Amino acid sequence: MSVNHLENRSGSPGSGDSPIDSYRERWLRSALKVAAIVAVVLAACWESGVLNPVVLAEGLPALGALFADAIPPDFARWREWIVPLYDTLIMSIAGTAFAVVFSVPIAFLAAENTSPHRLVYHASRTVLNALRAVPELIMGIIFVAAVGFGVLPGVLAVGLHSIGMVGKFYAEAIEHVDDAPVEATRAAGCSGLQTVCFGIFPQVLPQFADVSIYRWEYNFRASTVMGMVGAGGIGFELMSALKVMDYQQGMAVMLVVLVMVTIVDSISGVIRRRFK
Repeated sequence: MSVNHLENRSGSPGSGDSPIDSYRERWLRSALKVAAIVAVVLAACWESGVLNPVVLAEGLPALGALFADAIPPDFARWREWIVPLYDTLIMSIAGTAFAVVFSVPIAFLAAENTSPHRLVYHASRTVLNALRAVPELIMGIIFVAAVGFGVLPGVLAVGLHSIGMVGKFYAEAIEHVDDAPVEATRAAGCSGLQTVCFGIFPQVLPQFADVSIYRWEYNFRASTVMGMVGAGGIGFELMSALKVMDYQQGMAVMLVVLVMVTIVDSISGVIRRRFK
């Protein structure tokens, strides 16, 4: 056996990179990427004051004094919060239903494998991006100015913003469907609508349900904020308490909201298990 052959078998420079060298290079590249991300996060935290001990030392005593003023919570007006809580609940349900109804057709237009044309695909994606870009609070202010105070502007604000997020998740789920059932429906002579109904929709229905339920949980919390801009709900009571510096009542309202969020989370968990 020649010397060159032995050198090649032993992993000499003439034999190329060994698996260990390749693994080491991949690990090094991954470590560098993680280090860069960590550096950016730490820089952002420092600039925002999260890691600045001087800023924290100045702010924590004031925060502690504010918390002390809010203890004990004042539940004296709890009966007056029942209707605003009801408004917040129906706002979240109606807003989520509004988003789901309009997100389904937009999602099929925004998915590469179901969109009829590239222009339609890009236009649909642009619409979803635009709806996600405007926060619910800004939409709430706009709709309060347009249609007046009440639950309706909150429903419109929460619903439109949710379309941008829900539609994106729906479209991602559609793009990751298994092609076999789709091809089978096409081979059987199904039309485009029938292919969507029988080849795609049954596959994405569980993901659609999960996204919709999670969004309802989020929308309940968002509906609380809507009350702060005059869109009705328990948020208006919270803002009223904070305006007059009644921190004990504000703490009570926040505790009530926490209980409601926990209840909504439990209900959504039961619904999700039904779809599994």
